[in-house]
Amino acid sequence: MERIYTIPLRNAKRVQRTIRAPRAIREVRNFLTKHMKAEKVIIDASINEEIWTRGIQKIPSKITVKAVKDDDGIVEATLSE
Repeated sequence: MERIYTIPLRNAKRVQRTIRAPRAIREVRNFLTKHMKAEKVIIDASINEEIWTRGIQKIPSKITVKAVKDDDGIVEATLSE
């Protein structure tokens, strides 16, 4: 199964500024676990680089990812183009 999601990161902006980027990564993982009903989520380095582009404090407000689920329940997420 393959889907494209636009994941809002507004909840990660509500925390203190020194933990925003790590919180955004957790938000992406939690979103994909919930919506794809996955047991394990593998986040590609391109998503990590996109979130960390402007540093730990200034994360993007949303991010578009392509999620692919295999038969074992593992989801691999990459940055959508």
